[in-house]
Amino acid sequence: MSTREAITNKLREAFSPESLEVQDESHLHEGHAGHAPGGGTHFRVYIVSQAFAGKSRIERHRLINATLAAELASSVHTLALHARAPGEA
Repeated sequence: MSTREAITNKLREAFSPESLEVQDESHLHEGHAGHAPGGGTHFRVYIVSQAFAGKSRIERHRLINATLAAELASSVHTLALHARAPGEA
């Protein structure tokens, strides 16, 4: 299972999102810190979940970071998050 698939599966299980998109942007960071050949190091996540309702941006990021702690401690160098509750712009 790829890192992208692992991230997607864990976020689906933890947050039951209405929408979820996980983009591997590793190719955009070639030559930068943390880049590895073959990708799997730099990700951008767009997630909409009721679990984020009433929570601040920092609280949302902490929830996601805790869910993905294993990936962040190993192969993932960068994780850009766009976490929203339903109905938020």
